[in-house]
Amino acid sequence: MEGLPRLPDPQKRPRVVVATEPSPWWAYLPAAGVAGISYAIHYLPVPPFRVVSGSGSRYPVSAAIIAILIGALVRNVLPLPKATIQVAKQQARRIIPITIVLTGAGLNLLRAASIGTNALLITVACMAVATVATIWLARIAKLGRRAGLLIGAGTAICGTSAIVAVAPLIEAEDQDLMLSIGTINILGLVLMFVLPVLGGLMHLKDDAFGVWAGTTIHAVPQVVAAGFAYSAQAGALATLVKLVRVTLLAPFLFIVGLSYSRQRGTAMALNYRSLVPAFLYGFVALSLCNTFGLFPVLQFRFGSFPLQDVLTNLGELLLTLSMAAMGMEVNIRFLAHTGGSAVATGTAATVILGLTSLLLIRLLL
Repeated sequence: MEGLPRLPDPQKRPRVVVATEPSPWWAYLPAAGVAGISYAIHYLPVPPFRVVSGSGSRYPVSAAIIAILIGALVRNVLPLPKATIQVAKQQARRIIPITIVLTGAGLNLLRAASIGTNALLITVACMAVATVATIWLARIAKLGRRAGLLIGAGTAICGTSAIVAVAPLIEAEDQDLMLSIGTINILGLVLMFVLPVLGGLMHLKDDAFGVWAGTTIHAVPQVVAAGFAYSAQAGALATLVKLVRVTLLAPFLFIVGLSYSRQRGTAMALNYRSLVPAFLYGFVALSLCNTFGLFPVLQFRFGSFPLQDVLTNLGELLLTLSMAAMGMEVNIRFLAHTGGSAVATGTAATVILGLTSLLLIRLLL
């Protein structure tokens, strides 16, 4: 009919184009600056950043831990533009999957068979107890289910690396990530100093303390520091046990992904390909390459570098950068209001883990 506007064809819906402005280049600088400062502090030649023993020098306080602390300080002290905060969120999301893939380059899956059957049984049992206990304690403390699982992963496996790897699988929120990483790093540092003292008071043998430290302390550098502070033999065994825990991160991630999908009610029509994110395949692939010695040595005029070391160092660098960006998302007021439950949950779970490990060591070693 004339005079009436022509209605759009319902079969041809108009295409909506959302214009997004690119982030300004300067918004990427704060996170990079925090990462650089964190590395400078990490390599300070003074305790506790540098510990010297008969086996050489170690740097137990990782740059990633320092980065998230400085990033949070910068966010809550300086008046950062909104663009910087937004870019920090984007950086963390984009970098973390790459970091997880590169972590696989430092894992040797055959180490699980090299520590002995009893030590392996203790390690696996402690991982299971830590995970289940943390989820149960989080429920009692009325902490979020995702935050509880992240703290459980950090306690059971390998601290920040496990938390960062599990978070995408369970669709964790930023604040859950902040609470769990802050809690695990604080407790790991405490254990690093306390466990050697407790081991001496209990007159633990070197092997017993090595397994205890390797199954209880959260991060690899902290395990190495505590183990070698006790003795060289304890340090070597603690490091090996801890690396086995790190190696078991791969099957742990598959179990978490499968369990989370079933809890969401997708078990009846479960697509196993969509269950596992792409970065997990890369993680396993690099782990297998390292396990079977497939990484070449890169030759340059100025020297040679094993590709495994290059990828591992790059992963550590990207982890520090992502932690710096993540720290700049931290809202201290939120953490002060809700962090008590997370710390209480993590502390109780760590105590349960330590006691379980000691009991199994007494029974099996």
